[in-house]
Amino acid sequence: MSVLTRDEAQLRAQLLDVHRYTVELDLTTGDETFDSRTVIRFTARSAGDTFVELKPAELRAVALDGQPLDPESLDDGRLPLKNLTSGEHELRVDAVMRYSRTGEGMHRFTDPSDGETYVYTQMFMDDVQRVFAAFDQPDLKALFEVSVKAPEGWTVLANSVTERRADGVWQAAPTPLISTYLVAVAAGPWHSVRTEHRGLPFGIHCRRSLAPHLDTDAEEIFDVTRACFDRYHEKFEEPYPFDSYDQAFVPEFNAGAMENPGLVTFRDEFVYRSAVTDTERQTRAMVIAHEMAHMWFGDLVTLKWWDDIWLNESFAEYMGYQTTAEATRFADPWTEFGVTRKSWGYDADQRPTTHPVAPENVDDTASALLNFDGISYAKGASALRQLAAWLGEKDFLAGINTHFARHKFGNAALADFIDSLASATDRDVPAWADSWLRTTGVDTLTPQVATADGTWTLTVDRAGSRPHHLTAGLYDLDLADEGRLVLRERLGLDVPQSVPQPIGKRPALLLLNDGDLTYAKVRFDAESFEAVRTGLSGLPDPLTRAVVWNALRDAVRDGELPPAAYLETARAHLPRETDLALVQGVLAFASGQIAVQYLSAQERSAALSTLTSLCRDLLRRTEDGDHPGLRLIAVRHLISAAAHPDTIAAWLADGTVPGGPELDPELRWRILGRLAVLGATDEAAIAAELERDPSATGQEGAARCRAALPDPEAKRAAWEAMFAGDDLSNYLFTATAQGFWQPEQAELVRQYVPRFYADAVAVSARRGPAIAQAVGRWAFPAHAVDAENLRLGEACLRDADPTPALRRTLADRLDDLARALRVRGEEEARQEAVEAQGAQGA
Repeated sequence: MSVLTRDEAQLRAQLLDVHRYTVELDLTTGDETFDSRTVIRFTARSAGDTFVELKPAELRAVALDGQPLDPESLDDGRLPLKNLTSGEHELRVDAVMRYSRTGEGMHRFTDPSDGETYVYTQMFMDDVQRVFAAFDQPDLKALFEVSVKAPEGWTVLANSVTERRADGVWQAAPTPLISTYLVAVAAGPWHSVRTEHRGLPFGIHCRRSLAPHLDTDAEEIFDVTRACFDRYHEKFEEPYPFDSYDQAFVPEFNAGAMENPGLVTFRDEFVYRSAVTDTERQTRAMVIAHEMAHMWFGDLVTLKWWDDIWLNESFAEYMGYQTTAEATRFADPWTEFGVTRKSWGYDADQRPTTHPVAPENVDDTASALLNFDGISYAKGASALRQLAAWLGEKDFLAGINTHFARHKFGNAALADFIDSLASATDRDVPAWADSWLRTTGVDTLTPQVATADGTWTLTVDRAGSRPHHLTAGLYDLDLADEGRLVLRERLGLDVPQSVPQPIGKRPALLLLNDGDLTYAKVRFDAESFEAVRTGLSGLPDPLTRAVVWNALRDAVRDGELPPAAYLETARAHLPRETDLALVQGVLAFASGQIAVQYLSAQERSAALSTLTSLCRDLLRRTEDGDHPGLRLIAVRHLISAAAHPDTIAAWLADGTVPGGPELDPELRWRILGRLAVLGATDEAAIAAELERDPSATGQEGAARCRAALPDPEAKRAAWEAMFAGDDLSNYLFTATAQGFWQPEQAELVRQYVPRFYADAVAVSARRGPAIAQAVGRWAFPAHAVDAENLRLGEACLRDADPTPALRRTLADRLDDLARALRVRGEEEARQEAVEAQGAQGA
């Protein structure tokens, strides 16, 4: 399919003014397709040619101003409109459209629990063309009137309030001006919980099979929703711009959520059917806050072109975390941001595929889709947090409100946003934007502590070019408790510095970016590193500890800290950690990147033993039942690190962990998956568990377990399902890929490593960007850290012409692979140096 270029979009926007879409969808025509009829009313400002986009199964009829057009003129998703005269026009399109199984366009899902079917749209970027005909670019906003014929017993949700007419068709109220990619429909026998707030109808919706779980959490979800809604009305002068606020938790959703005006769609894993930690509940609250922020930044004011996607995502990411902290019971979400989201940004920003937060040239929609990454989200949010700290919250919000007032129900670009901010301050915002938004890479800040005439001073060395407004934490050892570090003071710093900063006596720990206000890697001087090694868990603030853990993580990835030293630090300090996000983040890095990629197969065994001991310490600490979230994290990671099946097999047989928790479906599938990897279960046990839990999640668990069995036939079947056929949904593809590659089975799957690249290119070309991203993220042989795998991947990028989505994900994974090889090389060099010193000493 063709992609829309920036030049084409600019020419079409100069030619057209689009007024209104009338869209009629019929969802009663069968399981494979639905009918779509569209009327578009628009004005041509001058005579000329243009096109409308559509990707139908069948184009039945087209008429422009009452005159039929040839359906055969549709070419590669574009229907040409030739010889337009200036003035008003009406285009009518009648088409048959295909349902999707990949989460793109109109996704159709049948719940294996009860046989009920649900459909929902995901129109983002250019997938509206899979649902109805459109001039599909963000700056051709229009009013939408949508009606949907649905099966009896279904409810239809849309961007605005819907009503069921006497003929059984659901009619949505006309929307305000919105972009094509923001139109949304969700239809099915939803379980709904409804309320009102500030005179507006609020609703939450999910599959019927999840109804008990949604009902359990409905009040918490509404509490968060109301609190964020009220807080945004305190921050923003423009009121909420739509007529209702529905939140639909939908199956097999590719993203975390989507900010459709008035109808936010979430992945329905946020309807928890098994035990979760409070940090996971906090994440759900943050996503609710994030998507609600989009109602203003993204929906009310929308980007002109996809180079400014950061204006949507960075803003919503920053506001999501900040508003969660201000308005909900979750008072410390910035710690989770620091240990999880920022590392996503740091990693992305150090790869060859990095790009500025606000890139100057995004040539087409395929290129734009690649920028939905840790840079547009985490780095951009970090930049905005730095900007708010530099400007002050009052001026920052004043500039934002100016932006909304100037551009409401319209479109804006980076220059407009910067001009709005600059109107509220005397500071040089354009210069700040050039330094922060137009550059790539991560600055590194290193403290230099010196003394002269008995006075200690601090100078910060900066590898990079950005200005940083930050604090430095000075910590002293607690004389009454040698393992505890006490904050003496936090010094405000602006880097680059004009003069060294006096710091009084030498602190035990000097921590740059304490409070995590800027975006940079930080290093320790020698004395500070020793204080961290012995006293990390004694630091009083979890956000401070997050900055330290990130610094250690960066040092491992840069080859400056041995992976084993990170594990030793985790072994020493995590058992005393109180913040769940930190425990989860450190264990995820240790069990994922370190144990799988940064250590050899021989060293992996020792790493798993360390992680198992650490988790057992956490279990002992939580025996009193006062820390259920911490205990749940420990149980999950102990299962994943188990090198022998006996203990976890006994848990599965008993249905409980001694001392709790009882095994819910998530834990049962987790244990069965690890037993499959270890060769301690079989197909009969998987089938029995699936009979016990026949839900969609159970289907995914079974696919994951079957692919993980250390059996040549099981591996062949999994491979064929992923790469030879097109029947797997996006979620079942991912589950199968997650099970397939296992470090313990490296020899068994060795033959599939070279097969991966050709098969990945083929399936991505057939099935589109969503599957391509799943292929690159989950089906990549990340465990095979060797030069041959890297060579094969580089040859694929060079010679095999992968689709843009696959090319980007492969490039990222191969860079991670090359980094892992460098880390292993550094570790081998260190070991050789130690052995040489030992030989010299002897």
